[in-house]
Amino acid sequence: MEELNLEYYFKHMEEFSEKEIFEGCNLIWEPINKIDSYVEEKVVKQDLKVNKASVGEFTSITGNYFIDEGTKIGANVTIEGPVIIGKNVTIQAGALIRPYSIIGDNAVIGHGAELKHCIVQNKAKVQSLTFCGDSIIGKSTRIGSGTILANRRFDQQNIQIKIKGKKYDTGTAFFGSVIGDNTRLGANSASVPGTCIGPYTWIFPTVQVRGFVPAEKRIIPKAEYEITDNPKVELK
Repeated sequence: MEELNLEYYFKHMEEFSEKEIFEGCNLIWEPINKIDSYVEEKVVKQDLKVNKASVGEFTSITGNYFIDEGTKIGANVTIEGPVIIGKNVTIQAGALIRPYSIIGDNAVIGHGAELKHCIVQNKAKVQSLTFCGDSIIGKSTRIGSGTILANRRFDQQNIQIKIKGKKYDTGTAFFGSVIGDNTRLGANSASVPGTCIGPYTWIFPTVQVRGFVPAEKRIIPKAEYEITDNPKVELK
């Protein structure tokens, strides 16, 4: 089934600054399961602490890391290694980059955003006050402000991906979303664990998505409001 294959979602994997993470992977959950060993091999075993970025005041960078040239890290950012961060990345003030995150070239991580165990491909933007956990974000994809990519079930069981009525076990209890190239998630939207969204799809603001969303679609909320009279109350 093509919807389980990485190539359905990502057409530019060869351009990714850490393209080796995708080598030998066909199924969409395989790169997430591979992140730990990949990052361990690249930066932990070599005990790398390489930072070519400019760094703002009161920023903390710990553990092992490789941060490439041209990157700008704002004030009060926390980076917990091991991490790999590419060239010309912008990490805005107050962001939290948690262990085993891989950020591609020319990406943007917004103010107060939290990234955990993710693959963020080149030119992607994760906007302010978002949470992205255990997810793969495609090239030039935009994650709107206040968006949550949830990554764990309430019952803490393995995440299952549901496509066309059939469920597939990812083999891990931590799995967020797979979001294809050039996709947009509007502000204050959310995805439940195991969500897969095809390329060139737009998820409009405030929408919660789950399961599989095909490529080149628009998901638009239909809100209904009830309006009633309100008594005059003087607030203290």
